[in-house]
Amino acid sequence: MNTPFTDRYDRQFLIDTMMGPNAMRITEELAGQLPITPGMRILDLGCGTGISSILLAEKHGATVFAADLWIPPTENAERFTRLGLDSTIIPLSIDATKEIPFAHGYFDMIVSVDAWQYFGGNEDMLPKLLPYLKKRGLIAVVVPGFIDHYDEGNLPKEVEPFWAPNWYFHPLNWWKTLWEKEPRLKITSVREMDSCGKAWDDFMECPMAQEEMAPIMKAGAGHYFNLIELVGQKI
Repeated sequence: MNTPFTDRYDRQFLIDTMMGPNAMRITEELAGQLPITPGMRILDLGCGTGISSILLAEKHGATVFAADLWIPPTENAERFTRLGLDSTIIPLSIDATKEIPFAHGYFDMIVSVDAWQYFGGNEDMLPKLLPYLKKRGLIAVVVPGFIDHYDEGNLPKEVEPFWAPNWYFHPLNWWKTLWEKEPRLKITSVREMDSCGKAWDDFMECPMAQEEMAPIMKAGAGHYFNLIELVGQKI
């Protein structure tokens, strides 16, 4: 069996750039289910430090528009240039809740890994973004969630001391029901991802995770976490 691209990548680079469960590993699994071809235009929405964009450009040869609100595009541009990817990844500063500065029908695909939960947990985001996709283009999202429906009244005892509403964790059926409301989208995949445990283990090697996440994982809360893949085609 071939070693995954993520496991062959510079480990220290990933430790220095992860902002949550390893977005490169998650994107590698997601992209393996998608019909990506070289030169395809992909909007990577909420790319963070761009490790998802790097995977899409370096492994699959896509032209990636790496858009984020929190990480300055100049910082990402310098990172992409050092990796020799400045001609295939375009760094941008975009607030997904505001105007999107692209032509309608411009993208073959929109991807969002561990970011959609912050802006897309509503009925407005899909109809806002779909016009920017080509006909039959795909939107592919991965969000962290819970393995079952939990809320403030019925949280597992391992999760309860740490939970806060800004986790934006929901179960798979919650997201599926939300996406089914959009009539211009044909859902092609809704599933729990296989890379969840490994992606979180990768992140736990990072100093940021040791400070913020170690008590949560040590308490066993991670047993209730999953990663949810949602893919839909514009119709």
